[in-house]
Amino acid sequence: MKQLFLFIIMTSMAAFGIAQEIIEVPHEKAADVTWDHPEKEYYSQIWDNQVVTNVSVPTMEVFRPKQPNGTAVVIAPGGGLYALSIQSEGTDVAKWLNQKGITAFVLKYRLVPTGEDGVQDITDDSSPDPGKILRKVAPVMPYSVADGLSAVRYVRENAETFSIDPGKIGFMGFSAGGAVTMGVTYGYGKENRPDFIVPVYTWTYAMPVKEVPADAPPMLIICATDDPLGLAGGSTELYASWLKAGKPVGLHMYAKGGHGFGMKQQGLPSDSWIARFYDWSVAEGITVVKKTN
Repeated sequence: MKQLFLFIIMTSMAAFGIAQEIIEVPHEKAADVTWDHPEKEYYSQIWDNQVVTNVSVPTMEVFRPKQPNGTAVVIAPGGGLYALSIQSEGTDVAKWLNQKGITAFVLKYRLVPTGEDGVQDITDDSSPDPGKILRKVAPVMPYSVADGLSAVRYVRENAETFSIDPGKIGFMGFSAGGAVTMGVTYGYGKENRPDFIVPVYTWTYAMPVKEVPADAPPMLIICATDDPLGLAGGSTELYASWLKAGKPVGLHMYAKGGHGFGMKQQGLPSDSWIARFYDWSVAEGITVVKKTN
């Protein structure tokens, strides 16, 4: 039966000599959302980044390190649920983690149906009525979160195949992907509970802070005080909720960094956020550093 819902596609990118390992995430068909345009990847001049839009079938791209240390991270790029900042908040993150022995899975979760240019659509929808974005996001978010939960479950069920520890599977999300991260955290069960979470400038307007789960996983929050979307307050509220509940939590709030910095280099301390994540994961025992002779 599993073959009816899952498959792994191996395609060769001849121009680069790279093999992609793509997994279709098990999912139920959306009952109340229709996509009129196919999934599309392109370079957005508006965001100055490679993006993906109109995801209707959730998938994950697997990034395997040469020497896996057992830790894994499901990565959910951001983009307001209209698009995915697939490079800066996805593949570049995965490649960095691979260098540290961490297996990474870049998740394409379901998005708001858009036209040919989803980035232009969210730009247009942001003015003069910013609430329009949240109204469009609302019916899709449950499916995006379901995709995140299904991704964790799939990775855990296939831990041996990926040479990872089923008890060291984390979830890292950026902006709207951070909202998906928290949706996963507030809605998990035994099989799809992430073992640690990393919400990066998480979109708390779309996924407000809620009651902390009784067995909440360790969390590291990343954000910048000068986030132009005003997300610093939500990040500190999220930190305070974990702290009050007595759960393991860390917070890196950079004075400057803006929003959507991902793996972009801006010449600011926030550029090294991912190294701080790695330090935290080692300190928490999430990542084991293998000694070399």
